[in-house]
Parts: sequence; structure tokens; C-alpha cells
Amino acid sequence: MNRRLSFQLAAAVLGLGAATFLVGAMARPIASRPMKTKAGGDVPLEISQIHWEYNSSANDLGVQVSLDGEDWKKVKIIDPDGRTLFDVRGKGPFRQLGLTELFFEGAEPSLDEFPLDELLDLFPEGTYEFEGRTVDDDEIEGEWEFTHAIPDGPHVSVTMGANNLLRISWTPVTAPPPGFPNEPIVITGYQVIVGELFQVTLPGSATSVTVAPEYVASLAPGPHGFEVLAIERSANQTITAGSFVK
Repeated sequence: MNRRLSFQLAAAVLGLGAATFLVGAMARPIASRPMKTKAGGDVPLEISQIHWEYNSSANDLGVQVSLDGEDWKKVKIIDPDGRTLFDVRGKGPFRQLGLTELFFEGAEPSLDEFPLDELLDLFPEGTYEFEGRTVDDDEIEGEWEFTHAIPDGPHVSVTMGANNLLRISWTPVTAPPPGFPNEPIVITGYQVIVGELFQVTLPGSATSVTVAPEYVASLAPGPHGFEVLAIERSANQTITAGSFVK
């Protein structure tokens, strides 16, 4: 889901597709736990994160990357096996002025067509290194512990009452989806997105949210979609999509 795109740049990630760069108030949170910074680096990245996003409703799975730091001119990502997965550098004015935030998504192949085990093997668990250079030619570095602890999709229910009272509820997520690696799952938060303007992130203990009646009142009569995301402590997250009728 791409919201308020500021610009787009094609970049291959292991042949799985192009990357989309995103900024804006509707972006999902890019960290659900403290960022780990590589020791000994001249300049630490403030954020260096790589995580899975599984859509339980569509049965597709992909990798997302977020990074943020002092003005940099190039960054690459190296997996635990020493392979460079991603290499980006600014040209022209971007090389001179630098870049800061960066978010991209790899393609999300359907697991009905792309075997889960093969996709997981492309991105092994372990420490992913982020390495680059600032516009002042200092080293900029970070790292993230990437896991295959992917949560199941929340099981949701919707109640639409009088006076535009919309309540979305879900059961706590405590396990991975059937057939996924049987790793411990610890949910640190849930996120609910309704349309383009309502988005809220709740603690891992939450099991429901009431959507602002003023927002529901502004919607046209008819069906509307929503998403509930379960966010694991590793930052891996799973979407369940649903709908309601106003």
C-alpha cells in the first residue's frame, strides 16, 4: 500500500521487483523495537531495518526496507552470507546534497505460485549490514537482526452501529500462519487503516478500535475497505484485509 508518494525509483532486489520510495504522514511506522547500530561505525544510521510483510488475505509475502540517517550519498545492504542485496547512490545534485530517509518494498509474490521455502531461502535469517558514505565521505553504517518470525493474520470482526459507530475487533495473534516457520511470536502492536485518512497504531495488548464517527460520517454510502496489521517484535508484520458497508 503506497500513500503520498514523493518520488519513485526503479531498483532490483534479487530480481523480485522494483522499489517504491515513500514519505508522508500515512506511512506505516518503520520500527517496532529499538534500532541496533553497528559498533565502530563513524556515523550511525538512525534507522536501518529490513522486515517481512505478509498479506494473509491475498497470501503474498515480500520484504520491506527502511533507513534514515545523516545526509548520505550511497548505501548498500549486505545479507548474512555476504551478498550485496541492494546498492543505491545519488547522482548529480543528490550526490552533492545527499539523501536521508529511504523506504522501499520488494515485489510480493503470491505463495500460491512462489513456494514459501524458496522465498525464505532468498532472505536468510541473521544480521543484515547497511554500509555507505555521507556527503562528507564519512562511513555511515547500521545493522538489523532479520528473522523469519512472521505473525499470523488477525482474525477480525466488524460492528457498524447507529450514529456512524464503527468498531473493528480482532483476536490476539500468538502464532505464525499455518505452514510458516514455527518460531515464537511476540506482538508489540497493531495498526488499523481505514480508507486514506484514518490510521492508528495501538499497543500489542489491544483487541479493538472505534473509528472516529466524524470520519465514518464523511464516507460515501456503500462498501469500504480496511486493514488490520499485527506487528511482531522483529518488525515483521501481517495484514488482514476486510470491509464494511456504510
